[in-house]
Amino acid sequence: MFKTWSLKELYTSFDSAEYRADYEQLEQLIHSLDSISETLKSSESLEHYFRTLEKIQQTAIKLISFSNLMFSVDTSHEKALQAKNKLQKLLSKTTSAETRLTQFLSSTVDLDTLITGSEYLESLSFIISEQKNKSRHMLSEPEELLLSELSITGSKSWNTLQSKLVSKLTAPFSVDGETKDLPITTIRNFAYDPSPEVRKRAYETELSAYKTIDEAVAMALNSIKGEVITTSKMRGYDSPLHMTLKDSRMTKGTLDAMMTAIEDSLPEFQNYLWTKAKVLGHEKGLPFYDLFAPVGSFSKQYAFEEGSQFVVDNFRSFSDKLANVAQMALDNHWIDVEPREGKVSGAFCASLHPLGQFRIMLNYTGNLSDVTTMAHELGHGYHAICTNDENILNTHYPMPLAETASTFCETIVNNAALGIASAEESITILENSLQDATQVICDIFSRYTFETDLFENRSDHPLSVSELNALMTNAQKKAYGEGLDKNSLHPYMWLIKPHYYSAERNFYNFPYAFGLLFAKGLYAKYLENPEFFKANYDELLAVSGRLSIVDVCKTMSIDVESVDFWNASLNIIKKDIDLFIKLTASEVL
Repeated sequence: MFKTWSLKELYTSFDSAEYRADYEQLEQLIHSLDSISETLKSSESLEHYFRTLEKIQQTAIKLISFSNLMFSVDTSHEKALQAKNKLQKLLSKTTSAETRLTQFLSSTVDLDTLITGSEYLESLSFIISEQKNKSRHMLSEPEELLLSELSITGSKSWNTLQSKLVSKLTAPFSVDGETKDLPITTIRNFAYDPSPEVRKRAYETELSAYKTIDEAVAMALNSIKGEVITTSKMRGYDSPLHMTLKDSRMTKGTLDAMMTAIEDSLPEFQNYLWTKAKVLGHEKGLPFYDLFAPVGSFSKQYAFEEGSQFVVDNFRSFSDKLANVAQMALDNHWIDVEPREGKVSGAFCASLHPLGQFRIMLNYTGNLSDVTTMAHELGHGYHAICTNDENILNTHYPMPLAETASTFCETIVNNAALGIASAEESITILENSLQDATQVICDIFSRYTFETDLFENRSDHPLSVSELNALMTNAQKKAYGEGLDKNSLHPYMWLIKPHYYSAERNFYNFPYAFGLLFAKGLYAKYLENPEFFKANYDELLAVSGRLSIVDVCKTMSIDVESVDFWNASLNIIKKDIDLFIKLTASEVL
């Protein structure tokens, strides 16, 4: 089985005739879009605009994905970086056309009449209306163009700096008596090691290594957040959070209901952490370096072939289609598996809509958490496949819904595994599931708190490394409470999380909580009526890019502005916590 992904379906190289032809076509299409935008006055011209925009996105996603995917597994790939920057500059030239479109739509009194009569425009009615509503936050054409161009040498460059510094960071670490310079991603993965000594030493090595780049990364973070604050004010938003909610198609009522339920549930998760600390022999709560420590004697390692088969088999318990999509990704080499120097940390899935495919990057080392991460990313891939029949313009679903299918797939794998597990195996599976849930609830709550405080403080002044560390540890104390040892937290979590470094994805934390809890609620509905659920689930994923979050959720009769829905979803996790505490009681005693 291949351990690196195949990108030849996109291009064989940046010098290939196919890549050059697509780049030239993109240039021509952008020029055409600019010309069309200057003559917008009728339904016919509006349809011409969106058909050209559709072709731009179909071409651009291939070019951008190739450079991003190449760069993500090799940050020293200079051609990939150059191509990425060149494409960003080229695509910034669509800003004028987009501004003219928004101005035209904002001046159109009867938008429905303009759209009616064109089957093509009617299929895009949601995003056209959304574009019209954005007009109140649009600047003049010269200002929009300037902001777009400045972001290339501003936030996008700072983002690249953070990626390069972290991906290239190494530190000396002793394994089996031999000391080697290991990538920071490999050292972070020792957090799952069975040895308490290895986990603690890896944690200390990690924190020490960050001190060599923390000033530069802090400068990147301050610069990106400063740009976001400035642009959100210029656009007339109340705050960066207000801007994010609008971009996410999410109401403040939905966010407030979810965060209220989460904050009320924190003691339950803290109780789980306290129990785990007792099992591992800690008296003052769980040290951060043991947050991902395996519990129980069942510490099975999964070779990638075994782990992937485990995922496919459990997916099949839900549907053949889901299992077949996962198998297709494996058979066609759509997954880059192992960590290596120069490869970025974490995991992600990239949709390749023009090809009807996707690609997944993992940093797979063989623990059960890696297996569920694989299931998570394959869930993203399944979501992408479900949108294949949609116009590419209708496939840009908002951040909160982006985590729905992925978390649902995690739930399938964990619950199916629990159903056939012994008591000892159940402890490990529950621990793995609760680790992830605690990350999504407690860690996300801490990251949401941190980013809220970061924006508030950054409005006044750039923050020093010590200030950023203090904000992060204070947020962790608020989220984890007595569950973590307050003398052993992770002050540098702001440095390693890539989501803080995207000017377009602020507060990319609460979408994970939404995804987890929405998926739990969906899973409960699946258990109630499996056949009805299977018949409608794919449609829910397919329409996720052309409806508001509230309306998408209504397709499953769910009211996401109700605290009761979120409490019901959290109760599913609380049952797992209760079972974990019960099963580990003898070990605590």
